[in-house]
Amino acid sequence: MGRHKYKYEFDFTQIGLAIKDSREASKITREAAAEMLDVSSRHLQAVELEGQHPCFDLFIQLITMFNVPVDTYIFPEHKVEKSSIRRRVDKLLDSLDDKDLMIIEATAKAIYETNALKK
Repeated sequence: MGRHKYKYEFDFTQIGLAIKDSREASKITREAAAEMLDVSSRHLQAVELEGQHPCFDLFIQLITMFNVPVDTYIFPEHKVEKSSIRRRVDKLLDSLDDKDLMIIEATAKAIYETNALKK
């Protein structure tokens, strides 16, 4: 079979930055993440900050480990149901008990009401 004539150029920079933001939100250093993933810290830095394309296996590990939805970057014309930050907050909420969630609910309600008054 012949090679595909269509070549798609994809800028990985935004996904790399989302991975970095999610990693930092998880309080995992680049060095620790690199060790868990069995890659060099420099390679991970290139993926996160320089738009370097990781191999497919590393890509899947990164977006899974740090819960980074990539649909918005791959299909920018489609509406996304939840942003990266929303997914990170959801993940954190899943680890809280009902008492903690009551505090979060009251805080969210207060923010909502404050924003409603501004309108």
